[in-house]
Parts: sequence; structure tokens; C-alpha cells
Amino acid sequence: MSKNLVLSVLLLFVLGTALSAHEPLPNKPFSGCCLAGWKLVNSKAENCWKVGKLTATDTTMELAPLKEGETGCMVNYIEGDWHKANPRKGVDIFTAQKYGDCTVKLEFLITKGSNSGVYLMGEYEVQVADSFEKPDDKLGQGDMGAIYSAAKPSTNACNAPGTWQTYEIEFVAPKFDAAGNKTANAVFKKIVLNGKVVQENVEVEKSTGGGITGKEAATGPLMLQGNHGPVAYRNIEVIPAK
Repeated sequence: MSKNLVLSVLLLFVLGTALSAHEPLPNKPFSGCCLAGWKLVNSKAENCWKVGKLTATDTTMELAPLKEGETGCMVNYIEGDWHKANPRKGVDIFTAQKYGDCTVKLEFLITKGSNSGVYLMGEYEVQVADSFEKPDDKLGQGDMGAIYSAAKPSTNACNAPGTWQTYEIEFVAPKFDAAGNKTANAVFKKIVLNGKVVQENVEVEKSTGGGITGKEAATGPLMLQGNHGPVAYRNIEVIPAK
């Protein structure tokens, strides 16, 4: 084998390795270094999603570029604009990959008063909101841990703004017959927020609103809301049910 051929093979290997490092894995749609595998709900809207190394307090976020080999988080980041009166900027983002029955695990961070949502199949929202220290008897369907417009959380498991929090969401997709008629509703089997169960066996009769299409289907993407203020996500995992 000639020297030039050996060099060419090595170059292709290095390039292939570098490219594959940026591609999301089947069960991990966010690679930690870029937004490959994600799409915007509205391509004409202001895209404020960026990837970087996050430093946050309860009211501020700062994002620094990643160094080679580092992984970071995906942030709905509007530089210098975190304290404007109207934080409704940006656009929702969703995975190119679609899922059915699955368990979603992820970490997220919001600042004080901010709001986002995790949409199963792009249509069923689990609320992300600053509900820190709100009494259980005051919780509603817009608070952290709620299934938006469907069920309030059983308890307030929300941590302080500016800290990383966790969701584990066990979801059963709606079912349809061969003619496309729905035979079973979607069900949130369990939602665990910061290690505490806040929802169990909640049947959802329709899209909870604010989704990609407003229509139900057998499979759909994971969507993250990005038009209600600053929020960061990392360590996203979608595990299909066996």
C-alpha cells in the first residue's frame, strides 16, 4: 500500500470519527456539542437555541463556547436580554427522530420566573416552570410537574431556579387501528420530578395545546419549548419501551 493511500485512509478515518462525534445516538438525541438531529417548529422565527458551557444563577445565565472535546447543554439563550419585560422570544425545537411508547430522562435549568415545557410526541406537554416554594394546595396545571391543561402535580418537587433539575417521564403513546381511528388515549404512566413522583397513570384524551400540529399520531418527536424565556437542557435520553 502506497504512502499516499495510507494517509488518505487515515484522513478519512479521522474525519469520520469527528463527524460521528457530532451525531446524536439513537436513544440520546442531544450529542452535547451541537444541535444536529433537531429542527425548529418555525424556521422563520428567531432561533435562540445555542450549545455551550453554562454558568447560571437564580436570575442570570451566561454561555461560553465549548472547547474541543467538551460537551455542554442546549440553551434558549438571548444574550443580554434575560430581564426584558417580555421574555416570549425564540422558537420551539424538536427531534428529527420520532418515538412511541418511551421513557424520557433529562436535566433542565430555568431562571426565576421562566417557563418551558417538555412535549412528548410534540403534542403532550409536561410543564417546566418556576414554582419553587409554592404551597401544594396552590398548585395548578401551569406549575412545574403538571401535565399542561390536563393534571396538576400531586406535590411541589420543584427546586430553586438556577439549579439543575431532573425529569423522568414514562409515557404510553395513543393507539390507532388500520383505518387510522384512535383506539386508546395517551397515558403518562409516571412522572418523577427531582426524585419525587408527581403524576401517575394520567390518561390524556387529546393534545394538551401548543404542540407542533395539534393532532395525535402513533409516533412523534420530542419537543422542547423555547419561546417562553431562558431554559437549558442536557443529558437527554429517550428509551423506547420494550
